[in-house]
Amino acid sequence: MTTKKTRPQAPSFDFPLPFTTVDVVIFTVADDALKVLLVQRPQDKKSEPFPGWWALPGGFVDVAVDQDLLACAERKLREKTGVLTPYLEQLGSWGGAARDPRGWSATHVYFALIPSRDIELAKGANAADVAWFAVEDVLADPRLAFDHAAILQTAVERLRGRVEYTSLPAFLLPEPFTLPQLQRIYEIVLNRAVDKSGFRTRMLAAQFLVEAGHVEGSSNRPAMGYRLADRRTPVVFPRTFSPRD
Repeated sequence: MTTKKTRPQAPSFDFPLPFTTVDVVIFTVADDALKVLLVQRPQDKKSEPFPGWWALPGGFVDVAVDQDLLACAERKLREKTGVLTPYLEQLGSWGGAARDPRGWSATHVYFALIPSRDIELAKGANAADVAWFAVEDVLADPRLAFDHAAILQTAVERLRGRVEYTSLPAFLLPEPFTLPQLQRIYEIVLNRAVDKSGFRTRMLAAQFLVEAGHVEGSSNRPAMGYRLADRRTPVVFPRTFSPRD
């Protein structure tokens, strides 16, 4: 005898649900500086909190479209930059009754690393403007909407901490790239110099780079170009970088 399976009914809730959003901290390197993408909130919608303020790109989860949080982050990233497959990593979650004046809210935050070349920014339907800002300038005067200043600070600390022992900066470069170009990206993200000879040895010993033929180097002389062997995840080094003496 078989028992007919019935579909479980959705539970009813006797308490209000919080706002659920996804925000993305999008990093790139341009003009010899680590930059973050910010969007300006609409100024003509007085019902919207923080009118005219700059904020991290993001928005509400669309339950009809987004299968999960990552899908929502990828959608927001695609809408703002047109990039489909960048490096994307979950940063953490922030929630509370005071972070959004409209009510109790929770946001799930990702950070993305994107080469600056070929990015076409889009304002979107709910943004007055969108632009890149030097991270150091924003951190020095962190007037951002909601709790986005604290989120950005955490993202920068996470990025710089991981750069000390991983190949993450390579995701900020268009391929192919040279070792001097990669070293410069490390120095920009870390905001300090690293030893040249030790850097080259570590990069080649980690075996995460594949030779891509000679390209034009910084001194107008041919240099070996490289690509990432695997763009899905960074390589972890056995020790952190040492500053240049």
